[in-house]
Amino acid sequence: MRRILSIDGGGIRGALPASFLATLEDSLGRSVADYFDLIVGTSTGGIIALGLGAGLTANEILSFYESHGPRIFAGNRFLRVLRQIGISKYDPAPLQSALTEVFHDKKLGDSKKRLVIPSLNLDTGEVHVWKTSHHPRLERDYKSTMVEVAMATAAAPTYFPTYRSAAGVPLIDGGMWANNPIAVAVVEAIGILNWPRDSFCVLSLGCGTTPLDVGLGRVWGLGSMYWAVKIAGVFMTAQEKSALGMAQHLVSDRNNIVRICPSVSARFGLDEISELKSLKGLGNSEARKALPTIRPLFFETKAADDFTPFHT
Repeated sequence: MRRILSIDGGGIRGALPASFLATLEDSLGRSVADYFDLIVGTSTGGIIALGLGAGLTANEILSFYESHGPRIFAGNRFLRVLRQIGISKYDPAPLQSALTEVFHDKKLGDSKKRLVIPSLNLDTGEVHVWKTSHHPRLERDYKSTMVEVAMATAAAPTYFPTYRSAAGVPLIDGGMWANNPIAVAVVEAIGILNWPRDSFCVLSLGCGTTPLDVGLGRVWGLGSMYWAVKIAGVFMTAQEKSALGMAQHLVSDRNNIVRICPSVSARFGLDEISELKSLKGLGNSEARKALPTIRPLFFETKAADDFTPFHT
């Protein structure tokens, strides 16, 4: 049985799945990446996926959030609000600096695991999915640096400016269409890797779900000013649920999909660095509860094979 790890986007809340994986790692006694044949991640989940592919332990990735998160999402709250009116909320330089410190000049082709990382091309409106060379036709992405891939998938509108790739392509956060990338992962497994529908299982990790609350929008036909602050939450909730539903229909047995995404309160904002310790605690707690159930499906043996790219 092959195994897939899928990790949602969610800003600083990526500390939750990072802590979840780090807790598993402490119990298993080896890197969690050793158990997976394909890792898919969007935005902050993409950074975690790249870290695992680069050979970092989950504990090292969690340390990345603890060490660099406050600097990436730094600044006076009032000034950030003023910036957001006209420009992106945060300067991307601290994020790029932190990623460079971790990945150095490693390229996507240096990944020890098959990776799939979504982003979006603003020039064409087409999806731009970064992939390791795990199929003969995947001839270009492996040459891109991990820093470039991470910056592209994490360029969330309003939070960070559009990222322009080395080739000149304007790219933004893959969360615009695949914040929960589980459907992308299953399609990759079946459609590109040609894995039979009954030959793999998926561990899907979210960054915490805030209950959908549209207020008076449930009963009143309110206008654009009201919905401007609500619609992103609606899109994200709908995409998360629909992606999970599609993935469950595509596999032969929906029990081969395990989704872990605890409900969190609104205080856990995508850039709320004051909640880092709580996010770490949530990840630890969820892992302790889940391990006895998921161990037989995901962590009894190592990955089915060693990844050998088609192009290097």
